[in-house]
Amino acid sequence: MNTPGDTETGPGMGRVEAFSDGVIAIIITIMVLELKAPEEPGLVHLWRLWPTFLAYVLSFAYVGIYWVNHHRLVSHARHITNGLVWFNLLLLFALSLIPFTTAYLGGQHFSREATLVYLASMLLPALAYVPFQQVVRLTGSQDAAAQRYHRQTMRKGMVAALIYLAGIPLAFVAPWLGIACAGLVALLWFLPKSPVDQLFARD
Repeated sequence: MNTPGDTETGPGMGRVEAFSDGVIAIIITIMVLELKAPEEPGLVHLWRLWPTFLAYVLSFAYVGIYWVNHHRLVSHARHITNGLVWFNLLLLFALSLIPFTTAYLGGQHFSREATLVYLASMLLPALAYVPFQQVVRLTGSQDAAAQRYHRQTMRKGMVAALIYLAGIPLAFVAPWLGIACAGLVALLWFLPKSPVDQLFARD
């Protein structure tokens, strides 16, 4: 086991990314397995699966966003430290809870309790991503492009966390308001130029 000050370079970085890719692929596979085809014939029985399918689509988009951001973040890493390895595992652990909360959300037809649990599972990876990115920022590339990337993504991450936090009390008013907050976060990351990016366009 490495001592706290040990670092690695070279092929070790590829192993971290390959392991993370494998875990994320398994997470998506587990989610899609919840889409069980109805045994009864007719579209009416297929239509009854819409809550499960909608929960899957939202979670797939969410996990996909993390996969893209993880790939881009690790591209700026230059050394494997204990902090990078353990915070990466913490992020993967938080993401691994999503298949359970996705199945719960779809199975409970977006009930208030299921929505609250789902929003909590959305918030956990957002919080786990912060120290992971901070380690990469401190030990990785220090050029202007890397620093600009960190500033932009950390701002968006902060806004995303605030939206998730806002969705929790809104879910008590109406579950769909909480789900709308989760959808808004996905849209925030999908847009090439989100309002957050435009606000700091000169940065």
